[in-house]
Amino acid sequence: MPEAEATAESATRRRRLHSYLDLVRFEHTLFALPFAYAGMLVAAGGWPGWATFGWITVAMVGARTAAMALNRLIDARLDALNPRTAGRELPKGVLGRVDALVLAFIGFALLALAGWALNPLTLALLPVAVAALTLYSYTKRISWLCHLWLGATIGAAAAGGWIGVTGSFSAGAVCLWLGVALWIAGFDVIYGMLDFEFDREHRIQSIPARFGLKRAVTISGVMHGLAVAALLLLVPLTRMGVVYLAAVALVAAVLLRSHLLVRTRGAGVALAAFNANLYVSSLVLAGVVLDLLL
Repeated sequence: MPEAEATAESATRRRRLHSYLDLVRFEHTLFALPFAYAGMLVAAGGWPGWATFGWITVAMVGARTAAMALNRLIDARLDALNPRTAGRELPKGVLGRVDALVLAFIGFALLALAGWALNPLTLALLPVAVAALTLYSYTKRISWLCHLWLGATIGAAAAGGWIGVTGSFSAGAVCLWLGVALWIAGFDVIYGMLDFEFDREHRIQSIPARFGLKRAVTISGVMHGLAVAALLLLVPLTRMGVVYLAAVALVAAVLLRSHLLVRTRGAGVALAAFNANLYVSSLVLAGVVLDLLL
């Protein structure tokens, strides 16, 4: 093959890989993965071993990939109508419906493999996880409580990390799940402000569309306050201590800043407030790691 053709083919492969990663917003795996690791470390009281760490990573990446691929596939028609999302891979035709289905299949296959490898409970819960991940995209067509469904679904990553180690539920796992679920639901409400007018016009259910922008910020704030409270409850239930408390305090500060930003400057900065949440899970994980080490 001539060098020029080989170079062009290599560039095409790189662009296609980039399109696949963009389709599932691979970087947003950072929202849930650190919480899965936090649940894993707290449950184990330290390092659980490379095998457990590896399979939990595979499970979380698989679940996230499957969920995002299905979401893009199910929402393709709406995304094409929305000016904010019309440039996504499926509406533009950069990737096709089959591409999204293949990615979803691969994601669910990885999740199933990891569930089988970890323990009987993770395997038994697999159908529940698949159903929750699949149904999310339909909930916003039914109820403004869709934000809580999303939170509960992604928040299961924290409980999943815990169960992956212990093979059982516990009060600590539930606290982490609630904390993550309410945190995600809260920032999803803020993210929903970006589509306020589109959602009302097309009868898409969301808290901003149902209650208006000002009330949406208040509701999101309540969710985030409860999320911090749930994360704090982990202290009396586990061996977490001062360093973890400091990390949760920083999380509260990040969330407070994002809410003040949206409340004072309006929906135009909702995306910046949403992106600020990328730091939250990493802060909690850092707090857990340092607390266990010290």
